[in-house]
Amino acid sequence: MDVHQTSLAERVGVAPAPVLPQHPDVPAWRPATTDDIDGIWQLRHDMGEVDHPNYLTARGAIAADFGYSHFHPEVDSLVGLDSAGRIVAVGMVMFPPRQVSLARSMPIGGVHPVLRGRGIGRQLLAWQLARAKQQLATSTKALPGWILAYADERSPQNAALFEHAGLSIARYFLTLERPLDAPIRVIHAAAGIRIAAYADAVSAEVHRTRDDSFMDHWGSQPMSDENWNAFVGGKWFRPDLSFVAYGTDDTGTEQVVGFVLSTANENVWATQGFTGSYIDLVGVVSVWRGRHVAQSLLAAQLAAGQALGHERVTLAVDSASPTGALGLYTGMGFVPTHRKMAYSLEF
Repeated sequence: MDVHQTSLAERVGVAPAPVLPQHPDVPAWRPATTDDIDGIWQLRHDMGEVDHPNYLTARGAIAADFGYSHFHPEVDSLVGLDSAGRIVAVGMVMFPPRQVSLARSMPIGGVHPVLRGRGIGRQLLAWQLARAKQQLATSTKALPGWILAYADERSPQNAALFEHAGLSIARYFLTLERPLDAPIRVIHAAAGIRIAAYADAVSAEVHRTRDDSFMDHWGSQPMSDENWNAFVGGKWFRPDLSFVAYGTDDTGTEQVVGFVLSTANENVWATQGFTGSYIDLVGVVSVWRGRHVAQSLLAAQLAAGQALGHERVTLAVDSASPTGALGLYTGMGFVPTHRKMAYSLEF
């Protein structure tokens, strides 16, 4: 990432106020409220069934967004209503805290599939990008600033929208699946490392380890306590499919050095075509890498899923990760199935 001598606010400059979309098919626009969570969830569900049926946004994830102190829906969100008052478009712009080496503003949302191709999405994205620039312009830190958005390759209309708005492809992320009907090789970590099931008692330490191990991951920043607690306290988090690696250093002190954390949303099993879990986070502290920690964690997760009768395990990986993660996963039987593109506009 570039080192800047001026603040992000100076580089972004004056950010004009977002312009409210105007379209005959969406007669009303307003900020979202917590009363809209169900309507947004239904819209995101309808969009997901068309764009990426193997993963659908959970209602709890949307509710969690509205609970974050850094999300201000009165200025960070917009919903479009049809003549019957139904939500047919939504735009949210997230500005995560804990900006250590990068400030990110992340637009999410979209337009109902039946209303696509009419210019609504282009206006909505313009509103989001204007709000994103306002968010970045609040930072007095001399950090890179990114507007960061993601598009599944199965929804090319989103990629076209981003490119038309001036965003560029910055990274490719692969979705990988591992069938569980194939044998799972037992892998033992190096001496001095033990693998144990995740427990709430070590949540804070695993959080710190996550932040440490992910600092060399592209676009990653430390997670806020709010985001972390929403994840491990969420409805779909599975402690029985999550594991922690403990390492003993030269002084005899044991510490968390790695983890694999998983969720299982049974509501998507029918649309994705198989039962199974999703590996959300895998990490190993850099000084402990090269000792089969990640492999042993993954082997434990795969074996646990197999014991439950699950059919597959899914995860996503940065195709160009400098940690060699892609080779690690393919070496353990994961195969690519889908691809997602990360688009960015940098300041």
